[in-house]
Amino acid sequence: MTPQVLDVSAGSRMMWFTPDDERAVFCDIRQLQDELCDGRKLVIAPDVQCDFRSLPFTDGKFSLVVFDPPHLKDLGASSWTAIKYGALLPSWREDIAAGFAECFRVLKPNGVLVFKWNEDQIPTKEILELTPEKPLFGHRSGRRSKTQWIVFIKE
Repeated sequence: MTPQVLDVSAGSRMMWFTPDDERAVFCDIRQLQDELCDGRKLVIAPDVQCDFRSLPFTDGKFSLVVFDPPHLKDLGASSWTAIKYGALLPSWREDIAAGFAECFRVLKPNGVLVFKWNEDQIPTKEILELTPEKPLFGHRSGRRSKTQWIVFIKE
């Protein structure tokens, strides 16, 4: 089976019902194994280790792309949160803009991009200004409704 789904920032695949789903290719810039402060193991083992700003895939390859980049810019480099989820660099605006561009580049025409963002430190409105693409719809979730799931379709 040729995977039709690409997760460009999969981390430890926490949101996946089946973390080794054969329909998907899992990417992350990091590869690591660590023990979290509560004793659980954290494993980030991407199928393809790469940067979402420069994906090693051909144009129009995937029907569905998942983009869940790090959301926090103010973190200690060795904090539990930074290790588990990654952290934004000072160049986060350029990085997220490049990530959006790459996600749309590898999407097939009429392909779907599912974007997840937590606006604890940066409002979603600022993030959506980093792509010329227009979202279809979204949904707020989480205890304080700060996480948004946003769906785009490639024209």
